[in-house]
Amino acid sequence: MLLLTYHHYQGVFPGRTLPCMTPQVARDAALHRVQTLDSFMVFREIGAGPPVVFLHGNPLSSRVWRAVLPIVAERARCLAPDLVGMGDSGKPDIPYRFADHARYLDAWFEALAQRDVVLVGYDWGGSLALDWAARHPGQVRGLVLFETFLRPMEWAEWSPKGAELFRALRTPGVGEKMVLEENQFLTRSLSNGIRRPLGDDETRAYHAPYADARSRRPLLQWTREIPIGGDPPEVDAVVRRYGAWLSTTPAVPKLLLAFDSPPGLQPSPTGSPAMIQWARDNVAALEVAALGPAGHHAPEDAPHEIGEAIAAWLGRQGP
Repeated sequence: MLLLTYHHYQGVFPGRTLPCMTPQVARDAALHRVQTLDSFMVFREIGAGPPVVFLHGNPLSSRVWRAVLPIVAERARCLAPDLVGMGDSGKPDIPYRFADHARYLDAWFEALAQRDVVLVGYDWGGSLALDWAARHPGQVRGLVLFETFLRPMEWAEWSPKGAELFRALRTPGVGEKMVLEENQFLTRSLSNGIRRPLGDDETRAYHAPYADARSRRPLLQWTREIPIGGDPPEVDAVVRRYGAWLSTTPAVPKLLLAFDSPPGLQPSPTGSPAMIQWARDNVAALEVAALGPAGHHAPEDAPHEIGEAIAAWLGRQGP
């Protein structure tokens, strides 16, 4: 395994920086690169103690956790990988289906010999966390989730504009033009999924890993993996399986973070009041924490609130 400090980052990934990080984060952060199957995955690591793994969503990277990790690192060893094909991780020639991401994530866990973990995830990171937990009984100490696919979705749950966008993304030829050729999805996700305005350096940092059409293939495929109306059936089955796990694991504590949808942003059904209520009714050993307004990519809007909520919840779980 290759260990990279923040100060070595520029030499190993030429032309790349970690913009807009505070001096404290820059001093504490370490980047690692580890072999996973036929490729590699890069991950951040801060802190010591019981492991807590943070999984990001589409179309971002582990960078989204940069201001959350130092807070939770006061009481845990925090690890945050870039999913395969995303961020600074390798970009192998694979379809980037949900099952592909799960395979590479499994390899990452094996490479680090991670057991007895707490998993934190949102968007597809939440789904991957739930899938891993359901397939590895006895190896997960707890789960923290928000803005993720707790159950299969229906088109009626999406706003008209949201449904129009995702139907287009899932249409052969149309989605390729929007994402691979024009890079619309990343741009729209940043503007609609984050409440605060991003600085130019922050925007460039999120765009840098996806500089050409080939590098944007995972971003497009993720939009086609969302289980809506039973399609795709393979992912629908995965979500139903881990949904059953959620309802039958009272020994595994779970924290669901809830956010108010900011005015002016298209709300995501993954964090809707209906989804939060579904979780209250169906998830065993669940605690819900309302953290105020934030966009879908909530760690960009409320990193301190998220970090402090997770740290406090971990403290309540005991050693």
